[in-house]
Amino acid sequence: MRPGTLQQGEMGGLPAPAGATVADEIVRLKRERGAILLAHYYQDPEIQDLADFVGDSLELARAAQAAQAKVIVFCGVRFMAEVAKILNPAAEVLIPDLEAGCSLEESCPADAYARWRAEHPGAFAATYINCSAAVKALSDVIVTSSSAERILRQVPEGTPILFAPDRHLGAYLERRLGRTMVLWPGTCVVHEQFSEKALVELKVEHPRALVAAHPECPEAILAQADHVGSTTSILRYVQESRGEEFLIATEPGIIHQMERLAPGKRFIPVPGGSGECACNVCPYMRRNTLANLLACLRDGGPRLELPEELRVAALKPLQRMLEMSVATPRG
Repeated sequence: MRPGTLQQGEMGGLPAPAGATVADEIVRLKRERGAILLAHYYQDPEIQDLADFVGDSLELARAAQAAQAKVIVFCGVRFMAEVAKILNPAAEVLIPDLEAGCSLEESCPADAYARWRAEHPGAFAATYINCSAAVKALSDVIVTSSSAERILRQVPEGTPILFAPDRHLGAYLERRLGRTMVLWPGTCVVHEQFSEKALVELKVEHPRALVAAHPECPEAILAQADHVGSTTSILRYVQESRGEEFLIATEPGIIHQMERLAPGKRFIPVPGGSGECACNVCPYMRRNTLANLLACLRDGGPRLELPEELRVAALKPLQRMLEMSVATPRG
């Protein structure tokens, strides 16, 4: 029996075709439901390989908005599935595990965010996409790590800016823009854990390696980096660089795409904490598995639903993001 081969009872009680794998059945059910499968770079490699589109948050938002499929199956975390529903309300949006949350989203409850905004009247609220639909609805614009700098350069000088919920990304943008913002104190459980000591030790072991880091990392990690950028930016960097060896300071799921698109190069994930833990793996992203993806397609759920009033309120700052992310910055 091949690895992952289905047995009787794994298809809702119906016999599986002889030799069918879980992946085979996912493909069949996807076709049967008229579904499109979107996956983030941080998903397990076997899920990425089954996806119709793999990307970062901005790319996935655009893909969800443009999708013509009746069903969008979102292999990412809950706020990403919410974005898909906000931008494409006619589609049925499924997610393999509704408990696939985000530490940044959890750090910024909507009621606390509303109080924070009220403390800064007249400020422009730019909010990282890693937040709930309720927080998006209270924001002026949503940004992603790949679009934030371009969008914030369009905010007039002298206008105070509130940035939530990631303080490390906010601090990085302050340095890039030469502009002070009011920062919410949230952090990503993955990027917060990267160890400067472990990174320095890896640089000693691999003196010719280049370091690529996500801007959600603390400043001490970014200071060691040869390139700082979103997951898509990092992926482009390793493809275009003449380097042969890279130390990667973001969730290691991206390495699957790096190995596919830049064969022959070596990618080493930077560890977190003591260097012995797997704390650089996102526990929320990895809640999605082939097994619950199969069940999601078979059962038509869990389904992501949003009250229409909330969806419409959250749509405005997301549409603004999509417009400003392609506009020419001032200056």
